[in-house]
Amino acid sequence: MKFVPTSLTDVMIVEPRVFGDERGFFMETWAEHKFAAGGIHATFLQDNHSASQQWVLRGLHYQIQQTQGKLVRVIRGEVFDVAVDLRKSSATFGQWVGAYLSESNRRMMWVPPGFAHGFLVTSEYAEFTYKCTDVYAPEHERTLLWNDATVGIEWPIPGGVTPLTSPKDRSGKSLADAEYFP
Repeated sequence: MKFVPTSLTDVMIVEPRVFGDERGFFMETWAEHKFAAGGIHATFLQDNHSASQQWVLRGLHYQIQQTQGKLVRVIRGEVFDVAVDLRKSSATFGQWVGAYLSESNRRMMWVPPGFAHGFLVTSEYAEFTYKCTDVYAPEHERTLLWNDATVGIEWPIPGGVTPLTSPKDRSGKSLADAEYFP
């Protein structure tokens, strides 16, 4: 397994070793000792799986308490996955990083606690899975506005396309108004 640092401290791209032949492929998606050796120390309490059509944008979500680290990957299709640093004490506070995750590149992204997370489906359809370090707590869930100009995420949305978002995601808070971490 290869652990690739990103421009945001603690966010990593994980490139698993894939063994393939005429029968198909095999890869490890989680091995605690390998991730620890790569700098990711996590205990997962919940797994989630979502399916979405093209141009669905989910996020940017985080929990202000019962914070969640997320190990995310795509098992069908492709998404543009984004993490935003909401740790006020961080040198990269308010900055974002994005990466394409797909069934063909089999990459994963580690989004540690203290970050907002979201993704845009760029293929016709995508299935997205993620392991979480804490359980979902709706009373602590917050949403950072996906198109906040201060954060300036460069979503790969073609001209004339309006992403499909939930009412919750459309009413997210700007970085200036959001709750964040120390």
